[in-house]
Formats: sequence, C-alpha cells, structure tokens
Amino acid sequence: MAVEQAAGPAKGRTLVRNIGLLLSGDLALPVLDADAILVEDGKIAATGRGAELAGRGPVNSVIDAHGCAVSPGLVDSHVHPVFGDWTPRQNQIGWVESFLNGGVTTMISAGEVHLPGRPKDIVGLKALAITAQRAFFNARPAGVKVLAGAPVLELGMEEHDFAELAAAGVTLLGEVGLGSVRTGYQAREMVAWARQYGIQSTIHTGGPSVPGSSMIDRDTVLEADADIIGHINGGHTSLPEAHVCELCERSSRAIELVHNGNERVAIAAVQAARDLGQLHRVILGTDSPAGSGVQPLGILRMISLLASLGGIPAAQAFAMATGNTARIRNLDAGLIEPGRAADLVFLDRAQHSAGRDLLHSVELGDIPGIGGVMIDGAMRCGRSRNTPPAERVPEVLGH
Repeated sequence: MAVEQAAGPAKGRTLVRNIGLLLSGDLALPVLDADAILVEDGKIAATGRGAELAGRGPVNSVIDAHGCAVSPGLVDSHVHPVFGDWTPRQNQIGWVESFLNGGVTTMISAGEVHLPGRPKDIVGLKALAITAQRAFFNARPAGVKVLAGAPVLELGMEEHDFAELAAAGVTLLGEVGLGSVRTGYQAREMVAWARQYGIQSTIHTGGPSVPGSSMIDRDTVLEADADIIGHINGGHTSLPEAHVCELCERSSRAIELVHNGNERVAIAAVQAARDLGQLHRVILGTDSPAGSGVQPLGILRMISLLASLGGIPAAQAFAMATGNTARIRNLDAGLIEPGRAADLVFLDRAQHSAGRDLLHSVELGDIPGIGGVMIDGAMRCGRSRNTPPAERVPEVLGH
C-alpha cells in the first residue's frame, strides 16, 4: 500500500515543454494558446511558449510532453474513504493509488460512512471527523490529496458542535440523509450552522444507497439548501428526471453528477444546466467505493459520457472535472494558471481510437490514455496501468 507523508511541494523549477494541447480547466476558455508550463516549488509559475519560458533562467528538470495534451489534475468531488488506502466497502487495498492512475489528483470525502462500527453519537462522530481530517492531511495515499473528515449529521447536534468542528479544521459535512437527520427542516438549520462556520455541505439525492440511508426527494433538497446537490443523478437510484431538471432550475447550488448514478439522468441534468446557462455549477464525482465497486477511471468515463452522449464539448467536460470543482470546492488546484498547485495529467487519445485527436476521441465515447500524473510539481506515476495506452507519453529529461 503506497502511502506517503504529506511532505511539501517539489522544490526547484521544472519546465514542461512541447505540449500539444493545454486544457485550462476554465469553462469559459477551456483551451490555452500555449505549449509550455513553468513550475516552481510545486506551483504553476507561468504558461506560454517553450522558448520564452526556457529563457527565464535555469531549471532543475525538463519534461518533454512530445505533443501530448496536459490537463489539470482531475478532482473527484464525491468519495467515501475510511483510513489510508483501504476500503472495507470492497475490502480493497490500493484503491486511491488506482484512481491516481485514472488522472485523479484530489478526492473530496462525502463522509467516512463505511468505517466498521462508525460512531453515531455526537462525541464519537466529531472525533471520527477530526481524526479522518488529520490522518489524510498527514499521509497522502500515493500522493493523492484526500480531503476527508466529513461528519454525517445526526439528531441532537447543536450550533456549538459545528463551531468545535470548524475550530479543529473540519471543512466538510458528510451527505445529509446518511444519518438520522432526514427531513428538510431538520437539515436546513444544521446546514446553516455549518455554512456560518465555513463548513461546506452536501445532500444525498435520490433513493437509499445502502440499508439505513434514506430517500431524499426534490422538496427535501430544496428545503435543506445544502451547498452541493450530491449525486443529483442518484447514487444509485435517481429521482424522476423531471424532478432533477426542476432542481437544476429552482436551486442555485452546485449540481454534482456521479459515475455510480443514473447515466440517462446525468445527461438530462447537464443539458438542463446548459440550457439554463449554468454549466459552471456542474461538478463530477464517482460516489465510490460503492456496491458497484471502485472505479479508477470513473471521472474519465463521466467526461466521455457527457461529451459523447450529452452534447458537451470535450474540453468543457474536462473543465467540469477540474476548474468547476476547484472553484466550488475552494481548491488551490484544478486550473492551469499562475499560483495554482502544479497538479497535471499528461494524456492523449488511446492507441487505435477512431478519433482524430484527444478531444474528438472523447466525443466519440473513448477514454483517453494517461502517460503521467504530477502532483505539486512531482511526477507520481508514469504511463497508467489502468487506461488504454496513450499514443504519446511525456519524457522526463532531467537537468
């Protein structure tokens, strides 16, 4: 099990050159007119032309992209970690590292609900949230940034509980509806307390996901007014398509689409957001580990689904998995711009794809091949062991 301490970013300067396509992560301008990135101390220092960036002084290393594409690291907005790189939900070790091989550099917990014997008393649930937050901050599985410590709401929680959680560093709530708080009026007060103390909330949407969870319908979602409409396309069972589209229209909150949901409804939701001029609200997750397993390529498959069957241009679909989520989740990664964390994915069309290039192949329904993943300026993996082989892969040249 590859677990690394949360060391600081890579020191020194790295020049990434010969990029064939630079995806920005920005929905409004998804492709940048640049072929190089200068990375300094784990942050993006500049983008531009390779010759110009090379003239800015000596570098510690050079990465030749050999014409492949570069995207911000993918963000999975909805996972259920426990501790380290193990999930009791599937009794699998190494699942986070496997997601790294799917281009995911950041994961966001929607609750550590699969912990055996998960405490449901208020003292215990706060202790679990703080412990999970600390544990994943101190040790990153395979270098992946897992933002964890998301307590599940239980009846009896009061305002001071949220103040204590926030003071301890907790910034997330687990899915509303996975605990004993199951009605809109109960959730609304707690969601407001969380927001007051800077804690972001997500609500379960649709039918029960596991025994003990609840059905959360359209009216409950609207009344609770959580920051994220979690798996709006169901996790797994969706609300009626008309109710999902109504949520897109009547709520101003983030619209989260997940791999472990109803694909037909995911397409309806993204098209509703598009027609409303609200694509900036759409973010992507997997909702894994789950009963259907662990999906290391789940975010890539969601991008392909929306681009091939949802009518969303592939470059914008990539932005939903990167910059959209970064802005809504207040991350320092997810966008290719100076000052952001240098979390990058090197990718290209899969070998023998019918697509002309990366974006066309995704719009035909193929997933890309990944040739390497960087987190905080350090290469964390080379050619992916999970994707089909990319046509072109980067080469680390050294000094």
